[in-house]
Amino acid sequence: MPLLERDRDLSLLAAALDDAMTGQGRVALVSGEAGIGKTSLISHFIAQSGKAARVLTGYCDSLFTPTPLAPLHDIAHELGGRLLAQLERDAPRAHLFATMLDILRDPAQPTLLVFEDIHWADEATLDLLKYLGRRIAQTRSLLILSYRPDEIGARHPLHLLLGDLASSRATLRLALRRLTLAAVRDLVGSREVDAALLHRQTAGNPFFLTEVLSANGHGIPDSVNDSVQARLARLNPSARHVLETAAIYGSRMGQARLEVICGAAAEDIDAAMRSGLLEMAGQEIIFRHELVRDAILAALAPGQLRELCRRILAAMRASGIDRVDLAQMAHLAEGAQDAEAVLAYGPDAAKAAAAVGAHRAAAAQYKRTFAFAQAQPPAQRARLLDSYAEQCAIIDNLGEAIAARRQAIGLWREAGDPLQEGATLSNLAWPLVRSGQNAAAEDASRQAITLLEALPPTRELAAACRMQAHLRMLDRDKAPAVHWGKRAIELATRFEDRRTLASAELVVGAAMLVSGDDNGLPHYNRSVALARADGMDDLVGLAFLNLGSSYGELYQFDKAEALLREGIAYAEDCDLDHSNNYMSAWLALTLLYKGLWDEAGDHATAVVNCPNFSLVSKVMALVALGRLRVRRGDPGIDAVLDEALDLARQTNTLQRLAPVHAARAEAAWFAGDKPRAAAEATAAYELAMSHRHQWHVGEFTYWRRRAGEDVSPPRWCAKPFALQIAGDWKGAAAAWRDLKCPYEEARALADGDGSAQLSALDIFDRLGAAPAAALLRQRLRETGTRRIPRGPRATTLGNPHGLTSREMGVLDCLACGLSNGQIGIKLHISPKTVDHHVSAILAKLAVKTRAEAAAHALAGGLVGQNREVPMPK
Repeated sequence: MPLLERDRDLSLLAAALDDAMTGQGRVALVSGEAGIGKTSLISHFIAQSGKAARVLTGYCDSLFTPTPLAPLHDIAHELGGRLLAQLERDAPRAHLFATMLDILRDPAQPTLLVFEDIHWADEATLDLLKYLGRRIAQTRSLLILSYRPDEIGARHPLHLLLGDLASSRATLRLALRRLTLAAVRDLVGSREVDAALLHRQTAGNPFFLTEVLSANGHGIPDSVNDSVQARLARLNPSARHVLETAAIYGSRMGQARLEVICGAAAEDIDAAMRSGLLEMAGQEIIFRHELVRDAILAALAPGQLRELCRRILAAMRASGIDRVDLAQMAHLAEGAQDAEAVLAYGPDAAKAAAAVGAHRAAAAQYKRTFAFAQAQPPAQRARLLDSYAEQCAIIDNLGEAIAARRQAIGLWREAGDPLQEGATLSNLAWPLVRSGQNAAAEDASRQAITLLEALPPTRELAAACRMQAHLRMLDRDKAPAVHWGKRAIELATRFEDRRTLASAELVVGAAMLVSGDDNGLPHYNRSVALARADGMDDLVGLAFLNLGSSYGELYQFDKAEALLREGIAYAEDCDLDHSNNYMSAWLALTLLYKGLWDEAGDHATAVVNCPNFSLVSKVMALVALGRLRVRRGDPGIDAVLDEALDLARQTNTLQRLAPVHAARAEAAWFAGDKPRAAAEATAAYELAMSHRHQWHVGEFTYWRRRAGEDVSPPRWCAKPFALQIAGDWKGAAAAWRDLKCPYEEARALADGDGSAQLSALDIFDRLGAAPAAALLRQRLRETGTRRIPRGPRATTLGNPHGLTSREMGVLDCLACGLSNGQIGIKLHISPKTVDHHVSAILAKLAVKTRAEAAAHALAGGLVGQNREVPMPK
């Protein structure tokens, strides 16, 4: 079938390859429904332009539990050399990813790298693509990724990759459209077929068109299934057996292997090939389209499917099994309802998947295996559940992780194994605390320690002590956290458990530092040294996260900013998204206090809009965004602070509740609602007092006094708050100035004499703190002060939606229909920054799409208003 109506797509791909050849690597996302012609487009492009570059192709298969990194195995077998050697010796995936990147960076040989059907990709493959996509601009390569957008639900992991690539200038998106009636007429040619009817029945889908036209006058089938079944009916039984066996085996296979697993003669395979349902792709036999394979599988009766799986399983066992076959063997064993085989291959397939980071596939393998393990002893079932829970916790399926751990605890008890029962109880605390069930986590952790302490010392007890220390640290209980942490250190050292040792050192260091005790630094440094020496990147990221946020919580914002920026760079380099998001949220808060409000807003908005966020990251980002809106007088304050409170209540910890209630107290005070301000400042006051948290207690006392309550701060209250509460506005202003908190400094000066108030007004105006400035101007007028500065232009203050001048500039571009890339070029900012501004505009205008924002701007005259405002440089 000729390639019709794809000239523009081919030209864009050619231009992207030209860019790559000059050292500006690109990613092309080719999307469209099944049968739209993604593979045909890519094949034509390779035929036209592929000689200019080395072509490498990896395929993702339609399997419930795909083989981890299967496309990388395809590519490694094409290349041979270092990548193949690393795969064969199970090298860490970080080494595999780095080797693949080195191949793309080869200055002597540009590369055209294709990954087909990534909507079926395993988690490790998606991680590889994210890793390569973030670095593709530094290569001479074009990475083409094809996928079906209509087959990925809202929570499909592919969305994370697409979201990650969306903000990159290196990304090209090609959404293939159905063929027009004119193209259908060209295809029909001289055949006696009603082109208009054919176009209506096939909706212009190229694969369906091909199926109909290949019927050669047998009429238009109602579906692909009808067409495929008609072709199967015309085959002899042996050839049909080849097709059915091939469909169960997978999307592609070598002819020799097909002969072995079918037990068929070469002429039967030739007959199957002549049916047009199979074709050759290089050295492999593939189905002409995945829809064909689906139709064959759908027509198999359950008994027939089971028998075919059994035969293929036996044939593969007889011919020898590679490591990459494990997932396939487990799949066939399940299809054959062979419990012994599932128990043999499922756990190994799961371990292989987990080893390369394909944790969803690993969890699916453990779940499949457990379903066939009901006749096994309790200890074996418990072990499977523990492994399943571990994988579920990694992929944030916390409900499943908790349920599996609880079931495993019962089985360990039934097996009479208190050591493993205690270990599982301790491990249960982790998904519980991450899902906000802190009280249940405490209960599980204490039960674990009680059980394990009744036994001789073990490494399991070391891990349980580390977990208890972590819970105490999260609750800001310094002394108990240090006690349990040091016990974990002693035990982990005795049993040479370096991961527990590094984790315990980090917890002790964090618990001390967040309490203002610099003696925690040696523990922190030992933890980082151990983690770096053993390649524990996640622990290194966690160390940056803990120390940076600890300094932020102590108002040491210079130290916090330096550590958080270094940590974010490290997390980006190692693809540690959770650490990256939490540190970005804390960086937003840090920049807010330092008066860098535009950048603070960018970081907070990016985290809030991130599809893959953790609860704690979002709470802190919402606090930063809420406080920024309060201080600027922007709309949407209640929405973000209500959501922050809902999330913080799930944790019921001081660490989350205190920042949220403090922000809400400030918002209520500016809204003129003093009773609500007092209530918010009181909500977590006793909790903060019980933990002797000098900064939270200081701020809560400050707002309660502002709301009219007669409450005194404790003597250990943070100095700037204590000075201001005591009426020493000058001392408080100096203390805030030393901490580089201009807004808080101005707030203290506003309590001073006329000269100090004018200084405060100048700071408020420079920050853009419109509500505080307006209140202070009113007080100055009431006291008869003359020559009060007028402040920012009325056009800026008068924006009815609180849009900044930069946001107005972006809105103007939206109204002109510009893309993010075009807006970035026009305003000299990155597409990622444009994306942040667009998100802020949508929130402030209370609309859902760019088109709605543009329509709102035009209808409300906002665009005209913007053209009167000079664009900031």
